[in-house]
Amino acid sequence: MRDRIRAGVAVFNDGHYHAAHDAWEDCWLDLESGSDDEQLLHGLIQYSGAVYHAREGNWVGAVGLAVSGGEYLAELPADYRNLRLAPVRSFLAQLAADPEILERRGPVRIEHEGTLPTLSTLGFEPTAIAAVVLAEAFGYDEEPVDRARTYARQDLEAGADDSTFITLLFDFVREDENRGIVYQRLTEHVGRRRAREEDVTGLF
Repeated sequence: MRDRIRAGVAVFNDGHYHAAHDAWEDCWLDLESGSDDEQLLHGLIQYSGAVYHAREGNWVGAVGLAVSGGEYLAELPADYRNLRLAPVRSFLAQLAADPEILERRGPVRIEHEGTLPTLSTLGFEPTAIAAVVLAEAFGYDEEPVDRARTYARQDLEAGADDSTFITLLFDFVREDENRGIVYQRLTEHVGRRRAREEDVTGLF
């Protein structure tokens, strides 16, 4: 839960508002309806959607999501799951009253664990989550990125913290200008690893 929250917050704080909800959605769908965690993720998803619609000029959609997002977050403690919710709730109220506010200023960034996480500050696990989210958002095939995430986790468990897959996932998330080149290298490394696995399987 913590890594999903942090990944989505960083994606949101870096301005990828439509993509941010993907980091939260899979986890949210598995939660008990009406639970505090479900209300939290539902509210954050509505927040990202409201901001996205407002930036696209869909005022009606933005207002509706801002209102419902505020309702989902309203009863939670102000620091639930180490998120600073008061500024988010306040901005949702402003957005509901004046969706054109986003033509004059950016949305409130989300504070988590006393900081404003961005993609450049994430640890491995939130970065691995963000990588798959951003692959979909930017139109890349998610499968090689997801496979690279699996290999990176396997390498970490084996003590190989210098794994090429770990490096490539960090680079894919953080290097906007070189993302296409990084994706190509990542895909090549995944292909080679899979080929080695298939060769070993073929021996038995």
